[in-house]
Amino acid sequence: MKKRNSSFVLLFTIPALAFVASSGCKNQNSTVTSSDTIHVKSNVTLNIPDFNADSAYSYIKTQVAFGPRVPNSKAHEECLQFFIHKLTQDSLTVTVQRSSARTFDGKTFDFQNVIASSQPKNPNRIVLFGHWDTRPFADEDSVEPMKPFDAADDGGSSAAVLLEIARHLHNIPANIGIDLVFLDLEDYGQEEQDGNFPRMQDSWCLGSQYWAKNLPQNYTPRYGILLDMVGAKNAVFPMEGTSMHFAPDIVNKIWNIAAQMGYSNSFTRDITGQTTDDHLYINTLAGIPTIDIVDYRIVKSADGANEGNYPYFHHTHADKLDVIDTNTLKMVGNLLMNVIYSEKAGAPQA
Repeated sequence: MKKRNSSFVLLFTIPALAFVASSGCKNQNSTVTSSDTIHVKSNVTLNIPDFNADSAYSYIKTQVAFGPRVPNSKAHEECLQFFIHKLTQDSLTVTVQRSSARTFDGKTFDFQNVIASSQPKNPNRIVLFGHWDTRPFADEDSVEPMKPFDAADDGGSSAAVLLEIARHLHNIPANIGIDLVFLDLEDYGQEEQDGNFPRMQDSWCLGSQYWAKNLPQNYTPRYGILLDMVGAKNAVFPMEGTSMHFAPDIVNKIWNIAAQMGYSNSFTRDITGQTTDDHLYINTLAGIPTIDIVDYRIVKSADGANEGNYPYFHHTHADKLDVIDTNTLKMVGNLLMNVIYSEKAGAPQA
């Protein structure tokens, strides 16, 4: 995760993307009554499979055991093969999108975006994203800043939540297809203060930039949800600014579901500055309205404005398994399962 731009201003003339009315309309008869059951207007009760946080934790542990998943490394290749095996085992259609890119420091890396799909021929779709690569240097750490780190949360947690969701996709009705996209080469970007190399524009999120420019023909999912750093203890998920710029209806829809589930203390109504993450390029290059669920702690500036403050372990060697909390994983996972199942049932959303 790279988002250093708490006051980031989009330098685009593209207007905020409109979202279809069917997804932003609140229905007073549609209520989430628990973390695993949702009642829709038709009075049909959907029994939503339990999101197993212990299983998700085990997927983080497996990733960390490979070592830092820096592109071109043995750990990266081993993790890739693990994903392919696991997702294929879950009876999903798996595609690996392979390419290479030049990074800000003049190096060239192979990368692989992994796409796993349920109901791949269904044109009515939503898409969930998360990056799985590891930043190659702990440049926010005062100790050994040029060495890679475990990235249990920043990369590991988002991939693990997607893997646990994948276990359940073959059981849900066929009203809508779900795509899970594991994005690569997200975290090898140039920090603003880096003066060691010439300035490279759009140096972050190289895998998602490629994905957004190379969509399958006639691929038009209704919306997307990006996960980034979704496993840490005491995580806070405010309404991220780039998400609010491009897809405020989706943000409000999902935060309203979170509130109905009792998650308001974590899914707050604070709005952050606009940030650079994979969803920026998915919105601007692919035109898919996409939001970011990201652990982004809020502090107040002297004038009372919201400023972003990343968790203490961001891009440091402290990003290890011991920062992960299964309660956070379960909250995020249950929320996404409820979102998916309500879409499957055709339930109007707030």
